[in-house]
Amino acid sequence: MTFSISQKLAAEGLGTAFLLAIVVGSGIMGDALSNGNDAIALLGNTIATGAGLYVLITIFGPVSGAHFNPAVTLAFLIRREISLTLAAAFVAAQIFSGVIGVFAAHAMFDLEIMQQSIKARAGTGQALGEAVATFGLVLTILACVKFRPQAVAMAVGMFITAGYWFTSSTSFANPAVTIARTLTDTFAGIQALDAPAFLLAQFSAAALATGVAAWMFKEHGPNHA
Repeated sequence: MTFSISQKLAAEGLGTAFLLAIVVGSGIMGDALSNGNDAIALLGNTIATGAGLYVLITIFGPVSGAHFNPAVTLAFLIRREISLTLAAAFVAAQIFSGVIGVFAAHAMFDLEIMQQSIKARAGTGQALGEAVATFGLVLTILACVKFRPQAVAMAVGMFITAGYWFTSSTSFANPAVTIARTLTDTFAGIQALDAPAFLLAQFSAAALATGVAAWMFKEHGPNHA
């Protein structure tokens, strides 16, 4: 099947908007229903995000590849599987639509649309958490694309579900998500001051994972040591 550039951009935009609406909306709902228990709020946030990713990748994957993530787009750009022009358009669509998704979540819960997060997520540990999360996410995607493309949606959803709990940063693993979450002063927010460290970690880890995947998943002849 062949899809137009406008269809691909629409898929990236809708997918990323829904992703942020899910992340922020489930955070608001979980926080409201957990009676101050952050573990319960995070669990609700986790389940909704993992499930949402599975659905969004399943429905939009055939159209655009379902990147929803500038770090993933960077990986495919490095692999020369997407042009620079289209990659730039994808990233613009992802960032813009992510912000729209955040605003939609605020509107659904009758909150002020324009917000600025004051939630601190600072420190070397959190940046390392983002590097680990993004490296694992990109490696998961590239491995599945090569060996089990039908498993991408499930694998990504499950990895991010795990990442919410085993990384110190709760696994943003996505520059568009990071930028959009600076604009929500809710459970899922991150203050703008802390975002650059997350972005640097995410893009660096994505590039590293792409290089590792190129080496690790390269097939050789039977006599190659």
